[in-house]
Amino acid sequence: MELNEEITIDAPKARVYAALNDPDILRQCIPGCEELIQHSDTELEAKVVLKVGPVKARFSGNVVLDKSGAPDAFSLSGQGNGGAAGHAKGSADVTLEESGEQTILRYAAKAEIGGKLAQLGSRLIQSTAKKLAAKFFKSFAEAVSAVEA
Repeated sequence: MELNEEITIDAPKARVYAALNDPDILRQCIPGCEELIQHSDTELEAKVVLKVGPVKARFSGNVVLDKSGAPDAFSLSGQGNGGAAGHAKGSADVTLEESGEQTILRYAAKAEIGGKLAQLGSRLIQSTAKKLAAKFFKSFAEAVSAVEA
């Protein structure tokens, strides 16, 4: 499964980049996020509850960031386990481009799922993933825009 999107955020690039590295902001914006622990500058651990169609599961996972292209670009990869519901792993490349007082955030993400979740059908999975991504970025854009310069 692949997702590609472009979002315009009403904040300068430095503020957007800082927010993408702020576990408190991310915890508030990730749908179903119960816990987000930063173990190092590049390693995070998350606990998220998600409902995909009839399957509801609590996922525990790890995310590793590659900030070598920062603050213009970075990538992340991670994997999570939802017990009997299944597992997921994926990665995303993110770029930030300043446009006046705004920032254009582009991402390209890939994910693979297994277990019960994989049996639900690709259309339902794709639709749910798009909704979750849209919800995250709407919350994220609002959170970043609300931060005082």
